[in-house]
Amino acid sequence: MSAIVEIAGRAGTGLPPAKARRLALLATGLIFPLALLGLWWIASARGWLPEQILPAPAYVYQTGRDMILSGELLYHTGVSLGRVLVGFTIGAGLGLVLGIAMGLSETVEDYVKPLFLAFAQIPTLGWIPLLMLLVGIEETLKIIIIAKGAIVPMTMNTLTGIRGVSPKYIEVGRALRFSRWQMLRLVVLPGAVPSIFTGIRYGLTHSWTSLVGVELLASSEGLGYLLVWGRQMFWLDTVIVAMIAIGLVGLIMDKGLDRTELLIQRWKRQER
Repeated sequence: MSAIVEIAGRAGTGLPPAKARRLALLATGLIFPLALLGLWWIASARGWLPEQILPAPAYVYQTGRDMILSGELLYHTGVSLGRVLVGFTIGAGLGLVLGIAMGLSETVEDYVKPLFLAFAQIPTLGWIPLLMLLVGIEETLKIIIIAKGAIVPMTMNTLTGIRGVSPKYIEVGRALRFSRWQMLRLVVLPGAVPSIFTGIRYGLTHSWTSLVGVELLASSEGLGYLLVWGRQMFWLDTVIVAMIAIGLVGLIMDKGLDRTELLIQRWKRQER
């Protein structure tokens, strides 16, 4: 597959090589989804699968169009995104602070890391029964679950990034007589940015999947709720539309973070 991309990137398209390669990668990534869509259409057209099991693509498209025009899909997507924004901000912020504290102090790491690793081993959804008893099933439960999904990857990647800063940079900071705050702001954190961004991306992904999971169990709004409602009513077209929306929103968020990282670290463009 990589050979196909390389050949396409070198083909005489009249486009700059970098842009031609990106278009070739995009085209390559669409091959499998389009093949699945074709099989789905053929199976529906020939009646291999009843509509009660798998609705026709045209029917799902019409349902999605109607849900967008009515505002229903956008409303539930907005509710889910709002929850993720709040929960992820809290979890990522706590993870950043905790990762920095453990990265700068071995004493803090010795005391905190064992318990934190044990905390991280419990699946996010495994906390729901206990949290339901403590905070109920309203928005607080969802925010806590989303925050938990973000805090673990954010903490561990921040810790790894800080510990991975080159000792040479630390020596330069000491030679310039930086204070601890200047060392953190001008040397440590900039050196840890790639790893921190990895934590942000993984944390956002985990937050998004955790949100959908908790909405499946305890919600009357959001994309996860649409999945449950569609299943209960046996509206499989609604279920598929909600699944597509969840995947697209997650992909857009991930690509947006990728672009943000490239803008912050412009030197990485030359490596790509």
